Amino acid sequence: ADKKGVLACLQSHSWVHFACHGHLEAQPFNSWFQLYNGEHLTVLDLAKAHLPNAEFAFLSACHSAAGGVHGTLDESIHLAAALQFSGFRSVVGTLWAMVDDDGPSIANGFYRYMFRNSEQVDLKDAAAALNVATKELRKQGVPVDRWINFIHIGA
Repeated sequence: ADKKGVLACLQSHSWVHFACHGHLEAQPFNSWFQLYNGEHLTVLDLAKAHLPNAEFAFLSACHSAAGGVHGTLDESIHLAAALQFSGFRSVVGTLWAMVDDDGPSIANGFYRYMFRNSEQVDLKDAAAALNVATKELRKQGVPVDRWINFIHIGA
């Protein structure tokens, strides 16, 4: 999972799921995902990539949908927005640091809903899938600051 490999895979795959660290920088285009080998995949890398098949991205990474943390409160460039600007029509991200156990829990409920009818998977169901997944966490007694962290943007 190095930068070159990830960018190559993004050329031919319509869905991506990042389960990694995300980091916001003062210069938004320098914000990044930390890949397995320690390399950083930056917002600029994603913005420059031509992603002809991009549809959906799930960002199980801290701060992936947070903007304005370095004094630019109206800043809309964050990791989730960068993926939208790069062509992904639908993105799930986080507003702040997440508890590691919440990522797999949310993803499990999310994908279970998305693939409930394997013959008709539709990215337009992403917002509803996230709603179902967060309701599952609520029923388990997970505190509000943990399940409300996940948001959906886009189609």
